[in-house]
Amino acid sequence: MARVDAEAPVIRLADYLPPTYLTDRVELTVRLSPGATRVRARLHMRPNPALPEDPHDLHFEGRALKLISAAIDGQTVPRNAQALDGEGLRIPAELVPQRPFVWEAETEISPDTNTALEGLYMSRGMYCTQCEAQGFRKITFFPDRPDVMATYKVRIEGDAPVMLSNGNLIGSGPGWAEWEDPHPKPCYLFALVAGDLRAVEDSFTTRSGREVLLQIWVRPGDEPRCGYAMDALKRSMAWDEEVYGREYDLDRFMIVAVDDFNMGAMENKGLNIFNSKYVLASPETATDTDYAFIESIIAHEYFHNWTGNRITCRDWFQLCLKEGLTVFRDQQFSADQRSAAVKRIEDVIRLRSAQFREDAGPLAHPVRPEEYIEINNFYTATVYEKGAEVIGMLRRLVGPETYAKALDLYFQRHDGEACTIEDWLKVFEDASGRDLTQFKRWYSQAGTPRLKVRESFEAGEYSLTFSQSTPPTPGQPVKAPLVIPVAYGLLDREGAEIESGVLELTNPVQRFSWAMTEQPVPSLLRGFSAPVILERPSDAAGRAFLLGHDSDPFNKWEAGRAHALDLIGRMSRDAGVTAEPEYLDALSALAEDDSLDPAFKALALGLPSVEDVISALAEAGHAPDPGAIHAARRRLEVAIAAGLGEMLPALYQDNDVPGPYLPDAAAAGRRALRARALGLLTALEPEAGRAEAQFAAADNMTERMSALSLLVAHGRGAEALAEFEAVWSSDRLVMDKWFAVQASLTPPETAVETVQALARRQDFDWKNPNRFRSLVGAFASGNAAGFHAESGAGYDFVIDWLIRLDPVNPQTTARLTTAFGTWRVFGAERRDAMRAALERLAGQPDLSKDASEMVSRLLTDDTP
Repeated sequence: MARVDAEAPVIRLADYLPPTYLTDRVELTVRLSPGATRVRARLHMRPNPALPEDPHDLHFEGRALKLISAAIDGQTVPRNAQALDGEGLRIPAELVPQRPFVWEAETEISPDTNTALEGLYMSRGMYCTQCEAQGFRKITFFPDRPDVMATYKVRIEGDAPVMLSNGNLIGSGPGWAEWEDPHPKPCYLFALVAGDLRAVEDSFTTRSGREVLLQIWVRPGDEPRCGYAMDALKRSMAWDEEVYGREYDLDRFMIVAVDDFNMGAMENKGLNIFNSKYVLASPETATDTDYAFIESIIAHEYFHNWTGNRITCRDWFQLCLKEGLTVFRDQQFSADQRSAAVKRIEDVIRLRSAQFREDAGPLAHPVRPEEYIEINNFYTATVYEKGAEVIGMLRRLVGPETYAKALDLYFQRHDGEACTIEDWLKVFEDASGRDLTQFKRWYSQAGTPRLKVRESFEAGEYSLTFSQSTPPTPGQPVKAPLVIPVAYGLLDREGAEIESGVLELTNPVQRFSWAMTEQPVPSLLRGFSAPVILERPSDAAGRAFLLGHDSDPFNKWEAGRAHALDLIGRMSRDAGVTAEPEYLDALSALAEDDSLDPAFKALALGLPSVEDVISALAEAGHAPDPGAIHAARRRLEVAIAAGLGEMLPALYQDNDVPGPYLPDAAAAGRRALRARALGLLTALEPEAGRAEAQFAAADNMTERMSALSLLVAHGRGAEALAEFEAVWSSDRLVMDKWFAVQASLTPPETAVETVQALARRQDFDWKNPNRFRSLVGAFASGNAAGFHAESGAGYDFVIDWLIRLDPVNPQTTARLTTAFGTWRVFGAERRDAMRAALERLAGQPDLSKDASEMVSRLLTDDTP
């Protein structure tokens, strides 16, 4: 199928050319007005000395800008010499000096009507910017590309009480403030915020003795909910110094909480802008999950100060260079702050649910894409999560000490530069002496590799033979072998470990052998040492053995998950299938094991999602039935609850956490296990009233939401939902939870009717990304049985809203089209209904470039 938008230009990595003109310094004066903000830009520019001295046109990107004036070295550029269109401005070479010069332009923009939330826009009376990836061109004409790095001086004028920008405050007075950032940065890191804000302040003393002012800026009244974010920031700063040797480099570090934001947060130099949900927390309004996300995202954006800001990416194809590395760093941080084993499992759950799904369909692309139409569409799980997995594999292959040595070399060699994947890998080659040519394929090949394993034991020799292959993906029918580190352990029949290590696979087929007196039980891919699908024949007894004996926490959990996936899949296709005693006995033994972390137990006693089972069945060649999967999952939950028997009430009671609420890992783990026990008890005794009692007695949002979730899922939530709304109707973030719990957990038979009714409510502010995602997004991604209703009504509901949202916020629209990424795996009726829904979206006049590219890729005919 041809692209929906055949006119949209394709940007290719192979076509990269350096900028013809460099910008050394940017001086901005921004005169704020909701409908007519004036931006005066003064750019100190020069020809790129790396290019031939032939004259070049001067080109600036620019969108939705009204050009008031333009001049070079004080001389007005005549209107008839300005080639101006909807994408930018071009000045002919004969008017451009072939020496350093000053470009000046004044533009007018309308923040108040900027609903796309890119560039400078309004959020409930607050001025805010979002410039990554290409938002700066909506503020002024500029060479908007990451390899143009400059220092910035910014003057803000207006009547806002607080006016912020990047760097250090160098002056202020009534109606104005001036900021200067001495560190060269690309324009995507520019930030400006102005409004009625309050600061929560603290300080951090760096290891060299410098005191840094820390400020979290929020709306009046939100100050009491900033304590955990500030604590997470200080811990992040200390950790980055200790583990990576990176010290903060400005006089102050600021965070601003914004209500209307397309992303989670943004790492603008010295002025991080955050979605409010990832800053504001109190025991009454935030769950343990919220606290963990705040900790992780605060760390992620702070770590970008070095891996993204001081060293940035040369072009947007190198996005994984800053994002994959920084995700890996925030994963390390969270693992150190909490349970490393639990964190690893959670990261893999997220990887499989989003990135493996991406790899398996028409949206598959390499960690470093080769081309794009709209760069916003490549802020994906592949770039972020798989990008982090590639970093983790590299660290495992070279070892922690060499990894640290390579990172030091990376910072030393490339500080202040815009780099590529080749630059990144070169420091590892220089630090380790390894040739990473084959490893580099992880960045260029799409798809999830499959590892097939065959065991043999003969004449005292035990062997494992691995066969690796990667299925075809769009545009990549043939794959080359990869470097795959496989962490392993060999266990004897009593469960004792015989040996362990890492096997390095480089060939399509590779055999490893050991001298053994008896056949061991292998534990493979420990810690999920590579983002692959492991195909190894196993039965219920073998998986139960690893669940009961493996010393590797990930594989202990994985054994139970693999069996549950297989079992739910079989139960969904045959109502006579029941849970094997070995599996239930292994779960009982795990629940009784007091040496295990409660948070790990909660994960191990949990079940794969309906979406996970859909993927597993599709992988096995079966057409999934989401409704049957949902029902089978419920039956297995009842079987597990019955198998645990009298242990469940004890698990529930013993993990009550007395005293004031604390968001630390130990208390959160106990609450997670208590919630899992309550879920199993509710499945076994649906009318016992325990969930109602916990909802009524809860003194924190974690316990309140865990109870409310169960009540909604079992169709008994009406009274609790009404009470919840009565208490929290004025709190936007808490009400997002109220919308989301209904959208994602309402039983499938009433799910579409429920979300349709919620969408008609006056407080469904669909132009706010958080509220839209809490209803439409939560339904499409969290309620698989409802979304995939046989009638097709779930598909129509989502598509209707995407059609409405696209002219207002193309980014959010495009991202939510991914809910349709699995349309090919279903039976004919669902498959045809999903395709028809996508084609209806594709047929909309003036569909945005963001949505057009995504729908085109989803419908493309070259998907294997």
